[in-house]
Amino acid sequence: MQGFTFQSTKSSLVEPGSSARIGELAHGLGCRSVLLVSDPGVAAAGLLQPGLDGLKRAGIAVTVFTEVEVDPPEHVIVAGVQKALAAKVDGVVSIGGGSSMDTAKLVALLALGRERLSDIYGVGLAKGPRLPLILVPTTAGTGSEVTPISIVTTGENEKKGVVSPVLLPDWAVLDADLTLGLPSAVTAATGIDAMVHAIEAYTSKRLKNPVSDCLAREALRLLGGNIHEVCSNGRNRDARQAMLLGSMLAGMAFANAPVAAVHALAYPIGARFHVPHGLSNSLVLPGVLRFNAIAAEPLYAEIAEVLVPGNKGSARERSAALIDYLSNLPVSLGLPTRLRDVGISYNHLPQLAEDAMKQQRLLINNPREVSLDDARAIYSEAL
Repeated sequence: MQGFTFQSTKSSLVEPGSSARIGELAHGLGCRSVLLVSDPGVAAAGLLQPGLDGLKRAGIAVTVFTEVEVDPPEHVIVAGVQKALAAKVDGVVSIGGGSSMDTAKLVALLALGRERLSDIYGVGLAKGPRLPLILVPTTAGTGSEVTPISIVTTGENEKKGVVSPVLLPDWAVLDADLTLGLPSAVTAATGIDAMVHAIEAYTSKRLKNPVSDCLAREALRLLGGNIHEVCSNGRNRDARQAMLLGSMLAGMAFANAPVAAVHALAYPIGARFHVPHGLSNSLVLPGVLRFNAIAAEPLYAEIAEVLVPGNKGSARERSAALIDYLSNLPVSLGLPTRLRDVGISYNHLPQLAEDAMKQQRLLINNPREVSLDDARAIYSEAL
């Protein structure tokens, strides 16, 4: 067996209602004053209250920062750091989606003043230390609570990543109660995002490993087995908790066997057209799967055993069944399926392809090499 490294979040709490226990977890980390990072929508929905009440019971002072934007630009990170410094906090908590958790990771790191954001884009450049950190997802999608990655929008239309084990939080808290009110469209898009994480981890060319493989398969079992239920019956707490767990397991998988072309082609869609990340992934997923099939057919056939059980054909037939299933999934969940549905035209494709090729950090993991012409062709197919 080839050697590999596997890293993940130190501790996880998986239980409905568990966000009310954030205070005792923060107290256990030695915190007396924390910055709570979120976004206006989560705050308006009242999802911060159980955590706030728990922090109050634990005697921990709280400064709330809810200025996070989707695909957070650099100025949001800077504002969060400034608020943390002004309040002299000794810990950071985030209750929110991937953008909030990504912001919180960087605030916990940069608030100590030993590193600058501009210096740590890339892999392994952030050295730490950081403040104690607790992450609580409000969607079953990004897996950010167990990944050493923060994605930041830089300039006008480009995303960059900070990748370092120091960004892994001390606690990931999965509370299904925080996801019960999610609209079906958001549930569907974030669920597909999590499935993409597992699929790309399982087929990752560069760092594929047996631990990530096991996590990815179980993630797909949980996600594929519950995504239709949570989209049609969003109050099903057990199904919601299963989706959160599946998302976390997929996050653990791709944190160690990195994602590839689906994400590389999705990022420019989000950056230039402000399409939510999960939906961006969903739009390009079928085309990337078809492009990769020539190289990833045996692995796609194995994934099909989880997502399309009962398919007993050849590896090629099972791979094709997987691609058909994942191509039809967004349709069955009521999501947009064409780039033109989100305002993208043929004239936009050359720029999107150029932007995608800048994501070499991801493209090197793809099972098949992607050229500029290939990227444009995949976008064209999705148009």
